[in-house]
Amino acid sequence: MASALASSIKLLIVDDDPMMRLGLTAALSQQADFTIVGEATDGRQGIEQASTLNPDIVLMDVGMPGMDGIEAAQALKAQLPSVGVVMLTSHTDETEIIAALSSRADAYCIKGTDVEALANAIRVAASGAAYLDPQIAQKVMQNLTPARPKTQGNEGLLSDREREVLALIVEGLSNTEIGQKLYLSPNTVKTYVKGIMNKLVVSDRVQAAVAAVRRGLVD
Repeated sequence: MASALASSIKLLIVDDDPMMRLGLTAALSQQADFTIVGEATDGRQGIEQASTLNPDIVLMDVGMPGMDGIEAAQALKAQLPSVGVVMLTSHTDETEIIAALSSRADAYCIKGTDVEALANAIRVAASGAAYLDPQIAQKVMQNLTPARPKTQGNEGLLSDREREVLALIVEGLSNTEIGQKLYLSPNTVKTYVKGIMNKLVVSDRVQAAVAAVRRGLVD
């Protein structure tokens, strides 16, 4: 991707909001070193467009119906590892951030950031480096505190079902959504989540997701 900086950086915009796509296209087209090569309305279409258009960077919304940006970024990186992915979200929810970071995206930005900051993130990703929005970096630093040996917990005692639930927590799913995925009632999921937090010695879902990523408890 580094060679992309020598000429124009080809961008593919993936967002289900037509006004957002219009705004991003209008703003980024003003950058002399950017070329908008296409648009897509969901993750699946974004992957198809990327395979056809061969962009340098895919600007990917996180929250989309059908295949969301996190799942799409994972699939895109598996199929086209040389294509950079810049994730865009309107939220600073810690669990969503952890899930997005696990998607192998090259940059992570908050929607509403100024055009120059977004353009800088795109250029950084196109150079092969990583970029983290300052708001995101602050939340990550708040949660990724050094582990203390006395509070390591009993993660080795997690059952297979608890690991399944934990993986979905890392993906940012709610108890209701986890129940739908695993065909469990919300109350059953709540019980599993409480057991997971007890074994990991954490006090909330965000800390459980962080612990899962740091300790390699989920793929």
